[in-house]
Amino acid sequence: MEAFFFVVPLLMLGIVGFAAFAVIRRAQEVSSAWNSGLTAQARCLRAYTTTSGGGNASVHTTLHHVYEFVTWEGRAVRFDEPGGPRTTVEGDIVIVHYAASRPERATAKPPAHGKLAASTGCLLALLGVIALFCLGFMAVALAVFV
Repeated sequence: MEAFFFVVPLLMLGIVGFAAFAVIRRAQEVSSAWNSGLTAQARCLRAYTTTSGGGNASVHTTLHHVYEFVTWEGRAVRFDEPGGPRTTVEGDIVIVHYAASRPERATAKPPAHGKLAASTGCLLALLGVIALFCLGFMAVALAVFV
């Protein structure tokens, strides 16, 4: 039974580590797209929403847009981006930023380096608090069971 007090926090730490990796990776991709200086006109092919939660939990809705553009090299690229503006609808033309090495990781969000850094920092801080809680819980469990 004591193992339960160590296995669950370790699993949570693994999830927190993976989430931190994903947050940092996406921030680097967006920053790289903004810093590349490469832009293109993209057409919004589709706008749709996804929902999560429900039951006893609150429902969270995320707006997604599917964009298609042609790179400077002539390659057609289609990508899906969550969290876009609600004013962009199917058929709209928007400017996308992309890195030449990974055009499929483009973004239609306008450059806002400060906002990106702040949101990434806040998410990492939250994940750090969760990780510290897990480590503290394991330390208390260790002190009680040993």
